[in-house]
Amino acid sequence: MIRKALKYTLISLLCAGACLVVPWLFAEEPVAPVIEAVAPHFTQDMADTLANGKIALDTVWVLFTAFLVFFMNLGFAMVESGLCRSKNAVNILAKNFIVFGISSLAFWILGWGLMFGDGNGFMGLKGLLFVSGADNSPAMGGAYQGVYQALNWTGVPVWAKFFFQMVFAGTAATIVSGAVAERIKFGSFIVFSFIIVGIMYPLTGHWIWGGGWLQKMGMWDFAGSTVVHSVGGWSALAGILLLGPRIGKYRSDGSVNPIFGHSMAMATLGVFVLWFGWFGFNPGSTMAASFNDISRIVVTTNSAAAAAALSATLVAWLLLGKPDLSMILNGCLAGLVAITAPCAFVSVPSSVIIGLIAGVIVVLSVLFFDKMRIDDPVGALSVHLANGIFGTLAVGLFAQDAIMPNTTGNGLLFGGGFKLLTAQATAVVAVGAFTFIVAFVAWYLIKKVFGMRVSREEEIAGLDIGEHGMEAYPDFQGFLTK
Repeated sequence: MIRKALKYTLISLLCAGACLVVPWLFAEEPVAPVIEAVAPHFTQDMADTLANGKIALDTVWVLFTAFLVFFMNLGFAMVESGLCRSKNAVNILAKNFIVFGISSLAFWILGWGLMFGDGNGFMGLKGLLFVSGADNSPAMGGAYQGVYQALNWTGVPVWAKFFFQMVFAGTAATIVSGAVAERIKFGSFIVFSFIIVGIMYPLTGHWIWGGGWLQKMGMWDFAGSTVVHSVGGWSALAGILLLGPRIGKYRSDGSVNPIFGHSMAMATLGVFVLWFGWFGFNPGSTMAASFNDISRIVVTTNSAAAAAALSATLVAWLLLGKPDLSMILNGCLAGLVAITAPCAFVSVPSSVIIGLIAGVIVVLSVLFFDKMRIDDPVGALSVHLANGIFGTLAVGLFAQDAIMPNTTGNGLLFGGGFKLLTAQATAVVAVGAFTFIVAFVAWYLIKKVFGMRVSREEEIAGLDIGEHGMEAYPDFQGFLTK
């Protein structure tokens, strides 16, 4: 009886609600009377509550995407160790782990202020967190109005801004790790990591994201094809040139002696982690939960990655005779790097074209660097440098003003002329020249003071034992020797 009574009561309530709601829905102006009735009671406190609710939502979004970018450290560790030999796995994992600790402190002590502090067109001069230590939270319902004017366009607390930018800075240093793998001293890599995150990355980052001269010129890099990836790539190139190739990589006649990675399964898992993390890297750069923008950016990001993986597969198949898995994986990463700068400014069809081109570039670039005897164990130069450059130029080619009005304007292919492309090319040259020269000098000084490369005996035996006193797979190694 009780269940039946509850049933009929519920039905009665639903019918009564329908009688009230349906006529209101079909009225000519159903909302206006409600708004007029509520408006007098809509106090300033309510307005502040709504504004702070938006800040809270934006902050959660920014921090969540920052966590995804942090998670990319795992992806880089898996890709790099998988594409290198087992005797160096511990060393590569150690570098990828320690680099985030170094990045966190270097960016806090020096990099944040140099990059985003108020200053001149070349560098920030105020707001070193190491000095100030201030809790620079935004005012109620508004953005922080302190010495970080370049980031006042987003209303999230300054510590959320800091953490998001910090994980990006760590990515630039991680790129270097794979390129110099299997022959660099662990301590020397640590020293350079502090230099790139504390000084080099913030300076060029200030030019583009911190209100510097390239930003004022009209250069656009939404999520870091140049700011993050090219800077890491140029720094890696300087290091490779001073290190030289690994023992046995090139034969006496100049031909390539392939050195295969020890775990393509690990490398594949790593790329999946990076692909996943990029959904924080690019959409998170809105630094606000702007539902239209982040939805579009997710799709342009994914489309470029997918297209690049396919085009890299095809080109590798044609040129190498086999669909090389390492090329397929790097193809996906190349597409992600290339779309990083233009992801917010281009259409989905344009993102597919950008990805297709990136996949071709990465395969040709790997073959080119090998021909030039520039030994890059994981293809970091081809992924991050070559496609960081291409992605930056892609803004000048494919940007459409209608997609994000009052930002880039139209690129060359959409009737905008050469203005935007010129600004993008200027940034490529300026950032490339500055980063390579400073990185070369830094690596050279490290080489003279600390030494840069391990001994021949240590390189042959593996850096795991020589540098860390342990092996990644001791039981497996022991089994092989029995």
